[in-house]
Amino acid sequence: MDTGSKLSRRDFIKLATLGFGSLSLAAGCAPQHPAGRAVLSDDDAGLLGAIADRIIPADAWPGGRENGVVSFIDRQLAGPYRRFRREYRRGLDAMTGTCLEKYRKRFEALSTEEQNSFLREMESGRLRDGDWKGGFSNRFFEMLRSHAMQAYYGSPRHGGNPNYASYKMMGIDYPPIIGQNRYRF
Repeated sequence: MDTGSKLSRRDFIKLATLGFGSLSLAAGCAPQHPAGRAVLSDDDAGLLGAIADRIIPADAWPGGRENGVVSFIDRQLAGPYRRFRREYRRGLDAMTGTCLEKYRKRFEALSTEEQNSFLREMESGRLRDGDWKGGFSNRFFEMLRSHAMQAYYGSPRHGGNPNYASYKMMGIDYPPIIGQNRYRF
């Protein structure tokens, strides 16, 4: 048996350390998303925050943006909602393009009434040109509303509803974690 082709334990450790160090360096050089987000850019987060505040406006309690809707959506798009990334990209781009064409401003810069009007058009499916063909405006609005509600009323451990704000608003206690409870009989 040729001992020249065997790797000594010391050489293996050296190569493993070098490989691990290279991977760590590569991970540190990877593009970072702003503000600790996993998927959303600053523009995406700003647009989603404005939408969240129209779907769930602030009153005596926090609105959608303040109660973690953007954080929730970003966190979910990096994990369980990964399958919705394409729809979010298409919908957010379509909203920006349509607002620039129709109002000469981004959605975030529109007045509250203009934003509400635009979202009502989306919800009703009246936006049908360009990227909105095939009823996409209604489907995208329904997805946004559903995800905003999940973020606002869901558990903080999923990225939204910080400080249990919606639970406090409704006067309910934080629900216990359900799962691997060990029952004793």
